[in-house]
Amino acid sequence: MPYFPEKSTEISIYKLGTNLASSILQMEVNMVKINHTKLKDRKYDPFIEATYQYERAASSLDLEPWIYNRLKYPEKELTVHMTISRDDGKVETYTGYRVQHSTIRGPGKGGIRYSPDASLSECKALAAWMTWKCAVLDLPLGGAKGAVICNPPEMSESELEKLTKEYTYAIKEIIGPQKDIPAPDVWTNAQTMAWICDAYSRYVGHFEPAVVTGKPLAIGGSQGRSGATGLGMYYTLLETSKHLEYPLEGKKVTIIGYGNVGASIARLLYDYGCKIIAITDIYGGIFNKNGIKIPELDAYVSKTKTVKGFKNFDSITNDEVIDLKCNILLPCAVEGMIHSKNANNIKAKIICEGANGPTTTEANEILYSKDIFVIPDILANAGGVTVSYLEWVQDVQRLFFTEDEVKDKCWHMMQRAFWDVVRTADKHKTDMRHGAYILAVQRVADSVRMFGKVGRN
Repeated sequence: MPYFPEKSTEISIYKLGTNLASSILQMEVNMVKINHTKLKDRKYDPFIEATYQYERAASSLDLEPWIYNRLKYPEKELTVHMTISRDDGKVETYTGYRVQHSTIRGPGKGGIRYSPDASLSECKALAAWMTWKCAVLDLPLGGAKGAVICNPPEMSESELEKLTKEYTYAIKEIIGPQKDIPAPDVWTNAQTMAWICDAYSRYVGHFEPAVVTGKPLAIGGSQGRSGATGLGMYYTLLETSKHLEYPLEGKKVTIIGYGNVGASIARLLYDYGCKIIAITDIYGGIFNKNGIKIPELDAYVSKTKTVKGFKNFDSITNDEVIDLKCNILLPCAVEGMIHSKNANNIKAKIICEGANGPTTTEANEILYSKDIFVIPDILANAGGVTVSYLEWVQDVQRLFFTEDEVKDKCWHMMQRAFWDVVRTADKHKTDMRHGAYILAVQRVADSVRMFGKVGRN
Protein backbone atom coordinates (compact mmCIF):
# COMPACT_ATOMS: atom_id res chain seq x y z
CA MET A 1 0.00 0.00 0.00
CA PRO A 2 1.22 3.52 -0.71
CA TYR A 3 2.35 5.79 2.10
CA PHE A 4 0.01 8.77 2.55
CA PRO A 5 1.10 11.98 4.23
CA GLU A 6 -0.53 13.76 7.07
CA LYS A 7 -2.37 16.97 6.30
CA SER A 8 -0.04 19.44 4.59
CA THR A 9 0.95 22.66 6.32
CA GLU A 10 1.46 26.02 4.67
CA ILE A 11 5.06 26.30 3.51
CA SER A 12 7.08 29.52 3.86
CA ILE A 13 10.06 30.11 1.60
CA TYR A 14 13.55 29.66 2.99
CA LYS A 15 15.83 32.43 1.80
CA LEU A 16 18.93 31.00 0.21
CA GLY A 17 22.50 32.07 -0.36
CA THR A 18 26.13 31.23 0.39
CA ASN A 19 29.59 31.86 -0.94
CA LEU A 20 30.16 28.32 -2.13
CA ALA A 21 33.24 28.93 -4.21
CA SER A 22 35.34 29.80 -1.18
CA SER A 23 33.86 27.10 1.03
CA ILE A 24 34.62 24.39 -1.53
CA LEU A 25 38.23 25.46 -1.87
CA GLN A 26 38.82 25.37 1.87
CA MET A 27 38.44 22.61 4.43
CA GLU A 28 36.49 23.95 7.38
CA VAL A 29 37.21 22.95 10.94
CA ASN A 30 33.76 23.98 12.10
CA MET A 31 30.34 23.93 10.53
CA VAL A 32 29.97 26.56 7.80
CA LYS A 33 27.32 29.13 8.57
CA ILE A 34 25.22 29.99 5.56
CA ASN A 35 25.51 33.60 4.47
CA HIS A 36 22.09 34.86 3.43
CA THR A 37 23.34 36.89 0.46
CA LYS A 38 22.40 35.63 -2.97
CA LEU A 39 25.03 35.15 -5.62
CA LYS A 40 23.99 37.05 -8.73
CA ASP A 41 24.93 36.03 -12.26
CA ARG A 42 27.51 33.50 -11.14
CA LYS A 43 28.70 30.97 -13.67
CA TYR A 44 26.92 27.65 -13.32
CA ASP A 45 29.15 24.97 -11.84
CA PRO A 46 27.47 21.63 -11.13
CA PHE A 47 29.62 20.74 -8.12
CA ILE A 48 29.09 24.15 -6.54
CA GLU A 49 25.35 23.66 -7.09
CA ALA A 50 25.41 20.17 -5.56
CA THR A 51 27.45 21.38 -2.59
CA TYR A 52 25.07 24.28 -2.05
CA GLN A 53 22.11 21.90 -1.85
CA TYR A 54 24.00 19.69 0.60
CA GLU A 55 25.05 22.65 2.77
CA ARG A 56 21.50 23.86 3.06
CA ALA A 57 20.28 20.44 4.22
CA ALA A 58 23.24 20.03 6.58
CA SER A 59 22.46 23.42 8.10
CA SER A 60 18.83 22.41 8.71
CA LEU A 61 20.03 19.23 10.43
CA ASP A 62 22.79 20.99 12.40
CA LEU A 63 25.23 18.17 11.62
CA GLU A 64 28.32 17.60 13.71
CA PRO A 65 31.32 19.24 11.95
CA TRP A 66 33.15 15.94 11.47
CA ILE A 67 30.14 14.44 9.69
CA TYR A 68 29.48 17.62 7.74
CA ASN A 69 32.98 17.79 6.27
CA ARG A 70 33.14 14.09 5.58
CA LEU A 71 30.02 14.14 3.41
CA LYS A 72 30.80 17.43 1.67
CA TYR A 73 33.72 16.13 -0.40
CA PRO A 74 34.08 13.00 -2.58
CA GLU A 75 35.92 10.06 -1.06
CA LYS A 76 37.87 9.45 -4.25
CA GLU A 77 38.51 11.21 -7.56
CA LEU A 78 40.37 9.29 -10.27
CA THR A 79 41.59 10.85 -13.53
CA VAL A 80 42.84 8.47 -16.22
CA HIS A 81 44.18 8.75 -19.77
CA MET A 82 43.54 6.16 -22.48
CA THR A 83 45.42 5.91 -25.78
CA ILE A 84 43.86 4.07 -28.73
CA SER A 85 44.45 3.76 -32.46
CA ARG A 86 41.56 5.11 -34.53
CA ASP A 87 40.33 3.23 -37.59
CA ASP A 88 42.34 5.54 -39.86
CA GLY A 89 45.55 4.71 -37.97
CA LYS A 90 45.66 7.98 -36.05
CA VAL A 91 46.63 7.61 -32.39
CA GLU A 92 44.63 9.65 -29.88
CA THR A 93 44.62 9.97 -26.11
CA TYR A 94 41.40 10.51 -24.18
CA THR A 95 40.81 11.66 -20.61
CA GLY A 96 38.38 9.91 -18.30
CA TYR A 97 37.16 10.22 -14.72
CA ARG A 98 35.60 8.10 -12.01
CA VAL A 99 34.44 9.79 -8.82
CA GLN A 100 33.16 8.05 -5.70
CA HIS A 101 31.36 10.49 -3.47
CA SER A 102 30.28 8.11 -0.71
CA THR A 103 30.42 4.37 -0.07
CA ILE A 104 29.19 4.63 3.51
CA ARG A 105 25.90 2.81 2.86
CA GLY A 106 27.11 0.44 0.15
CA PRO A 107 29.00 0.22 -3.16
CA GLY A 108 29.19 3.35 -5.27
CA LYS A 109 26.51 3.53 -7.97
CA GLY A 110 26.44 5.82 -10.96
CA GLY A 111 26.53 6.02 -14.71
CA ILE A 112 29.32 6.60 -17.20
CA ARG A 113 28.81 9.31 -19.78
CA TYR A 114 30.71 9.94 -23.00
CA SER A 115 30.69 13.60 -23.92
CA PRO A 116 32.99 16.27 -25.34
CA ASP A 117 31.78 18.49 -22.49
CA ALA A 118 32.46 16.05 -19.64
CA SER A 119 34.43 17.41 -16.70
CA LEU A 120 35.65 16.43 -13.26
CA SER A 121 33.36 19.01 -11.65
CA GLU A 122 30.38 17.49 -13.42
CA CYS A 123 31.34 13.99 -12.25
CA LYS A 124 31.76 15.20 -8.67
CA ALA A 125 28.30 16.78 -8.75
CA LEU A 126 26.63 13.76 -10.32
CA ALA A 127 28.33 11.42 -7.84
CA ALA A 128 27.04 13.51 -4.93
CA TRP A 129 23.53 13.59 -6.40
CA MET A 130 23.68 9.79 -6.69
CA THR A 131 24.55 9.50 -3.01
CA TRP A 132 21.48 11.50 -2.05
CA LYS A 133 19.29 9.80 -4.64
CA CYS A 134 20.13 6.34 -3.32
CA ALA A 135 19.50 7.56 0.22
CA VAL A 136 16.09 9.03 -0.69
CA LEU A 137 15.10 5.58 -2.00
CA ASP A 138 16.82 4.00 1.04
CA LEU A 139 18.94 1.76 -1.18
CA PRO A 140 22.08 0.09 0.25
CA LEU A 141 24.26 1.97 -2.24
CA GLY A 142 26.44 5.07 -2.37
CA GLY A 143 27.09 7.61 -5.09
CA ALA A 144 29.60 7.53 -7.95
CA LYS A 145 29.95 8.82 -11.50
CA GLY A 146 32.23 8.38 -14.47
CA ALA A 147 32.91 10.09 -17.79
CA VAL A 148 35.17 10.05 -20.80
CA ILE A 149 35.81 13.19 -22.84
CA CYS A 150 35.05 12.11 -26.40
CA ASN A 151 32.51 12.64 -29.18
CA PRO A 152 30.70 9.32 -29.84
CA PRO A 153 28.78 10.41 -32.99
CA GLU A 154 32.15 10.88 -34.69
CA MET A 155 33.52 7.50 -33.59
CA SER A 156 33.00 4.02 -35.05
CA GLU A 157 31.74 1.08 -33.00
CA SER A 158 35.19 -0.50 -32.98
CA GLU A 159 36.75 2.74 -31.72
CA LEU A 160 34.15 3.00 -28.96
CA GLU A 161 34.78 -0.59 -27.93
CA LYS A 162 38.54 0.04 -27.75
CA LEU A 163 38.03 3.20 -25.71
CA THR A 164 35.52 1.56 -23.37
CA LYS A 165 37.76 -1.40 -22.61
CA GLU A 166 40.82 0.80 -22.10
CA TYR A 167 38.76 2.96 -19.73
CA THR A 168 37.64 -0.16 -17.87
CA TYR A 169 41.23 -1.36 -17.48
CA ALA A 170 42.19 2.10 -16.22
CA ILE A 171 39.54 2.14 -13.44
CA LYS A 172 39.40 -1.63 -12.81
CA GLU A 173 40.91 -1.48 -9.34
CA ILE A 174 38.23 0.80 -7.90
CA ILE A 175 35.12 -0.77 -9.48
CA GLY A 176 33.47 -4.11 -8.73
CA PRO A 177 30.22 -5.60 -7.38
CA GLN A 178 31.10 -4.64 -3.80
CA LYS A 179 33.03 -1.44 -4.63
CA ASP A 180 31.45 0.61 -7.39
CA ILE A 181 28.89 -0.42 -10.01
CA PRO A 182 28.72 1.69 -13.21
CA ALA A 183 25.68 2.03 -15.50
CA PRO A 184 24.77 3.73 -18.80
CA ASP A 185 24.38 7.48 -19.07
CA VAL A 186 24.74 10.08 -21.85
CA TRP A 187 25.92 8.44 -25.09
CA THR A 188 26.49 5.07 -23.44
CA ASN A 189 24.12 2.13 -23.54
CA ALA A 190 23.67 -1.61 -22.91
CA GLN A 191 26.38 -2.43 -25.45
CA THR A 192 28.83 -0.17 -23.61
CA MET A 193 28.02 -1.99 -20.37
CA ALA A 194 28.60 -5.35 -22.09
CA TRP A 195 32.08 -4.20 -23.12
CA ILE A 196 32.84 -3.11 -19.54
CA CYS A 197 31.55 -6.42 -18.22
CA ASP A 198 33.79 -8.31 -20.64
CA ALA A 199 36.91 -6.28 -19.81
CA TYR A 200 36.35 -6.50 -16.06
CA SER A 201 35.56 -10.23 -16.22
CA ARG A 202 38.84 -10.85 -18.04
CA TYR A 203 40.62 -8.86 -15.32
CA VAL A 204 39.17 -10.91 -12.42
CA GLY A 205 39.37 -14.21 -14.31
CA HIS A 206 35.69 -15.14 -14.29
CA PHE A 207 32.35 -13.88 -15.62
CA GLU A 208 31.13 -11.11 -13.32
CA PRO A 209 27.83 -9.59 -14.48
CA ALA A 210 27.28 -7.67 -11.22
CA VAL A 211 30.06 -5.19 -12.05
CA VAL A 212 27.66 -3.05 -14.12
CA THR A 213 23.93 -2.60 -14.56
CA GLY A 214 21.94 -1.68 -17.65
CA LYS A 215 23.39 -4.70 -19.48
CA PRO A 216 21.72 -6.71 -22.26
CA LEU A 217 19.44 -9.47 -21.00
CA ALA A 218 21.71 -12.09 -22.58
CA ILE A 219 24.47 -11.39 -20.06
CA GLY A 220 22.55 -10.78 -16.86
CA GLY A 221 20.57 -7.64 -17.53
CA SER A 222 17.22 -7.07 -15.86
CA GLN A 223 13.74 -7.13 -17.27
CA GLY A 224 12.25 -3.64 -17.06
CA ARG A 225 15.60 -1.80 -17.06
CA SER A 226 14.98 -0.07 -20.38
CA GLY A 227 12.88 3.00 -19.70
CA ALA A 228 13.14 2.60 -15.92
CA THR A 229 13.95 6.28 -15.31
CA GLY A 230 10.85 7.36 -17.22
CA LEU A 231 8.82 4.76 -15.36
CA GLY A 232 9.97 6.20 -12.04
CA MET A 233 8.95 9.68 -13.19
CA TYR A 234 5.55 8.30 -14.10
CA TYR A 235 5.12 6.76 -10.66
CA THR A 236 6.03 10.03 -8.92
CA LEU A 237 3.59 11.94 -11.12
CA LEU A 238 0.82 9.53 -10.15
CA GLU A 239 1.59 10.10 -6.47
CA THR A 240 1.78 13.87 -7.05
CA SER A 241 -1.67 13.70 -8.63
CA LYS A 242 -2.99 12.13 -5.43
CA HIS A 243 -1.12 14.56 -3.20
CA LEU A 244 -2.31 17.68 -5.03
CA GLU A 245 -5.71 16.21 -5.94
CA TYR A 246 -4.84 17.08 -9.53
CA PRO A 247 -5.92 14.46 -12.13
CA LEU A 248 -3.35 13.94 -14.87
CA GLU A 249 -5.68 12.89 -17.65
CA GLY A 250 -6.00 15.54 -20.35
CA LYS A 251 -3.22 17.70 -18.93
CA LYS A 252 -0.86 19.47 -21.35
CA VAL A 253 2.74 18.26 -21.12
CA THR A 254 5.99 19.66 -22.52
CA ILE A 255 9.27 17.73 -22.66
CA ILE A 256 12.84 19.01 -23.00
CA GLY A 257 15.05 16.15 -24.15
CA TYR A 258 13.84 13.12 -26.08
CA GLY A 259 16.44 10.50 -25.32
CA ASN A 260 15.68 7.32 -23.44
CA VAL A 261 14.18 9.17 -20.46
CA GLY A 262 12.08 11.71 -22.34
CA ALA A 263 10.77 9.13 -24.81
CA SER A 264 9.79 6.61 -22.13
CA ILE A 265 7.87 9.10 -19.96
CA ALA A 266 6.19 10.50 -23.09
CA ARG A 267 4.82 7.06 -24.01
CA LEU A 268 3.52 6.43 -20.50
CA LEU A 269 1.77 9.79 -20.17
CA TYR A 270 0.37 9.58 -23.71
CA ASP A 271 -1.15 6.19 -22.93
CA TYR A 272 -2.54 7.59 -19.67
CA GLY A 273 -4.39 10.30 -21.57
CA CYS A 274 -2.13 13.34 -21.27
CA LYS A 275 -1.68 15.69 -24.23
CA ILE A 276 2.00 16.05 -25.20
CA ILE A 277 2.15 19.44 -26.96
CA ALA A 278 5.90 20.16 -27.29
CA ILE A 279 9.11 18.12 -27.43
CA THR A 280 12.73 19.09 -28.08
CA ASP A 281 15.98 17.21 -28.57
CA ILE A 282 19.55 18.27 -29.35
CA TYR A 283 18.67 18.93 -33.00
CA GLY A 284 15.47 20.93 -32.62
CA GLY A 285 11.90 20.74 -31.41
CA ILE A 286 8.25 20.42 -32.41
CA PHE A 287 5.05 22.02 -31.14
CA ASN A 288 1.42 21.15 -31.81
CA LYS A 289 -1.26 22.68 -29.58
CA ASN A 290 -3.59 19.77 -30.39
CA GLY A 291 -1.12 17.18 -29.13
CA ILE A 292 1.55 14.94 -30.63
CA LYS A 293 0.81 11.28 -31.34
CA ILE A 294 3.71 9.61 -29.58
CA PRO A 295 3.58 6.20 -31.37
CA GLU A 296 3.85 7.96 -34.73
CA LEU A 297 6.62 10.22 -33.45
CA ASP A 298 8.61 7.24 -32.13
CA ALA A 299 8.41 5.54 -35.52
CA TYR A 300 9.72 8.76 -37.10
CA VAL A 301 12.52 9.14 -34.53
CA SER A 302 13.66 5.54 -35.03
CA LYS A 303 14.40 6.42 -38.65
CA THR A 304 15.64 10.02 -38.38
CA LYS A 305 17.14 10.03 -34.84
CA THR A 306 15.44 13.37 -34.14
CA VAL A 307 12.00 14.84 -33.49
CA LYS A 308 12.84 17.77 -35.77
CA GLY A 309 10.69 17.93 -38.89
CA PHE A 310 7.98 15.54 -37.68
CA LYS A 311 4.82 16.20 -39.69
CA ASN A 312 6.03 19.75 -40.34
CA PHE A 313 4.77 20.80 -36.93
CA ASP A 314 5.84 24.24 -35.71
CA SER A 315 9.49 24.29 -34.65
CA ILE A 316 10.31 25.26 -31.08
CA THR A 317 13.45 25.80 -28.99
CA ASN A 318 14.21 24.80 -25.41
CA ASP A 319 13.76 28.40 -24.26
CA GLU A 320 10.39 28.58 -25.97
CA VAL A 321 9.29 25.32 -24.37
CA ILE A 322 10.15 26.71 -20.95
CA ASP A 323 8.00 29.79 -21.71
CA LEU A 324 5.10 27.72 -23.04
CA LYS A 325 1.81 27.54 -21.15
CA CYS A 326 1.32 23.95 -19.99
CA ASN A 327 0.33 21.89 -16.94
CA ILE A 328 3.42 19.69 -16.59
CA LEU A 329 7.01 20.46 -17.65
CA LEU A 330 9.50 17.59 -17.91
CA PRO A 331 13.16 18.71 -18.16
CA CYS A 332 14.95 15.54 -19.33
CA ALA A 333 18.12 16.90 -20.95
CA VAL A 334 21.10 18.44 -19.13
CA GLU A 335 22.07 20.25 -15.94
CA GLY A 336 21.19 23.87 -15.28
CA MET A 337 18.57 24.34 -18.01
CA ILE A 338 16.16 26.10 -15.60
CA HIS A 339 17.91 29.10 -14.05
CA SER A 340 17.24 32.51 -12.53
CA LYS A 341 16.81 34.15 -15.93
CA ASN A 342 14.02 31.89 -17.20
CA ALA A 343 12.34 30.47 -14.09
CA ASN A 344 9.91 33.39 -13.85
CA ASN A 345 8.63 32.53 -17.34
CA ILE A 346 7.51 29.03 -16.41
CA LYS A 347 3.73 28.60 -16.37
CA ALA A 348 3.49 24.90 -15.50
CA LYS A 349 1.86 23.73 -12.28
CA ILE A 350 4.18 20.71 -11.93
CA ILE A 351 7.82 20.19 -12.89
CA CYS A 352 9.09 16.61 -12.82
CA GLU A 353 12.86 16.51 -13.24
CA GLY A 354 14.03 13.70 -15.50
CA ALA A 355 17.54 15.14 -15.85
CA ASN A 356 20.09 15.41 -13.06
CA GLY A 357 20.44 18.94 -11.71
CA PRO A 358 18.24 20.67 -14.31
CA THR A 359 17.24 23.47 -11.93
CA THR A 360 19.63 25.88 -10.22
CA THR A 361 19.13 26.85 -6.59
CA GLU A 362 18.10 30.40 -7.46
CA ALA A 363 15.56 29.06 -9.95
CA ASN A 364 14.17 26.63 -7.38
CA GLU A 365 13.53 29.55 -5.04
CA ILE A 366 11.62 31.36 -7.78
CA LEU A 367 9.56 28.29 -8.65
CA TYR A 368 8.65 27.77 -5.01
CA SER A 369 7.53 31.39 -4.67
CA LYS A 370 5.31 30.84 -7.74
CA ASP A 371 3.71 27.81 -6.05
CA ILE A 372 5.00 25.45 -8.74
CA PHE A 373 5.25 21.91 -7.40
CA VAL A 374 8.72 20.57 -8.25
CA ILE A 375 9.44 16.85 -8.01
CA PRO A 376 13.23 17.05 -7.55
CA ASP A 377 15.67 15.00 -9.58
CA ILE A 378 16.93 12.91 -6.66
CA LEU A 379 13.37 11.60 -6.31
CA ALA A 380 11.78 11.98 -9.74
CA ASN A 381 14.42 10.21 -11.82
CA ALA A 382 15.35 7.59 -9.23
CA GLY A 383 13.50 4.84 -11.12
CA GLY A 384 16.69 4.18 -13.08
CA VAL A 385 18.87 3.53 -10.04
CA THR A 386 16.07 1.60 -8.34
CA VAL A 387 15.84 -0.89 -11.19
CA SER A 388 19.64 -0.89 -11.44
CA TYR A 389 19.71 -1.88 -7.78
CA LEU A 390 17.30 -4.73 -8.56
CA GLU A 391 19.51 -5.82 -11.49
CA TRP A 392 22.55 -5.85 -9.20
CA VAL A 393 20.65 -7.92 -6.62
CA GLN A 394 19.63 -10.41 -9.32
CA ASP A 395 23.20 -10.70 -10.65
CA VAL A 396 24.68 -11.24 -7.19
CA GLN A 397 22.13 -13.96 -6.41
CA ARG A 398 21.94 -15.35 -9.97
CA LEU A 399 18.19 -15.33 -9.42
CA PHE A 400 16.11 -13.26 -11.81
CA PHE A 401 12.72 -11.51 -11.62
CA THR A 402 10.00 -11.18 -14.24
CA GLU A 403 9.29 -7.74 -15.71
CA ASP A 404 6.08 -7.49 -13.68
CA GLU A 405 8.00 -8.28 -10.50
CA VAL A 406 10.61 -5.62 -11.28
CA LYS A 407 7.98 -2.97 -12.02
CA ASP A 408 5.98 -3.88 -8.92
CA LYS A 409 9.04 -3.58 -6.68
CA CYS A 410 10.00 -0.28 -8.30
CA TRP A 411 6.45 1.03 -7.90
CA HIS A 412 6.34 0.35 -4.16
CA MET A 413 9.84 1.76 -3.57
CA MET A 414 9.05 4.96 -5.47
CA GLN A 415 5.72 5.34 -3.64
CA ARG A 416 7.37 5.01 -0.26
CA ALA A 417 10.13 7.47 -1.17
CA PHE A 418 7.63 10.05 -2.46
CA TRP A 419 5.62 10.13 0.74
CA ASP A 420 8.78 10.06 2.87
CA VAL A 421 9.85 13.26 1.09
CA VAL A 422 6.40 14.84 1.42
CA ARG A 423 6.35 14.21 5.16
CA THR A 424 9.90 15.53 5.58
CA ALA A 425 9.09 18.69 3.61
CA ASP A 426 5.95 19.24 5.70
CA LYS A 427 7.84 18.68 8.94
CA HIS A 428 10.47 21.26 8.04
CA LYS A 429 7.95 23.59 6.36
CA THR A 430 9.93 23.66 3.14
CA ASP A 431 9.82 22.66 -0.52
CA MET A 432 10.13 19.14 -1.92
CA ARG A 433 13.75 19.56 -3.02
CA HIS A 434 14.97 20.69 0.38
CA GLY A 435 12.81 18.00 1.99
CA ALA A 436 14.43 15.32 -0.20
CA TYR A 437 17.92 16.55 0.69
CA ILE A 438 17.15 16.68 4.40
CA LEU A 439 15.84 13.11 4.25
CA ALA A 440 18.85 11.87 2.27
CA VAL A 441 21.54 13.66 4.28
CA GLN A 442 19.94 12.51 7.54
CA ARG A 443 20.02 8.87 6.42
CA VAL A 444 23.66 9.00 5.32
CA ALA A 445 24.69 10.97 8.40
CA ASP A 446 23.01 8.40 10.65
CA SER A 447 25.11 5.69 8.99
CA VAL A 448 28.32 7.70 9.45
CA ARG A 449 27.48 8.32 13.08
CA MET A 450 26.95 4.62 13.75
CA PHE A 451 30.36 3.73 12.34
CA GLY A 452 32.09 6.26 14.58
CA LYS A 453 34.78 8.88 14.08
CA VAL A 454 37.87 6.70 13.93
CA GLY A 455 39.29 4.29 11.37
CA ARG A 456 37.47 4.77 8.06
CA ASN A 457 39.37 7.75 6.65
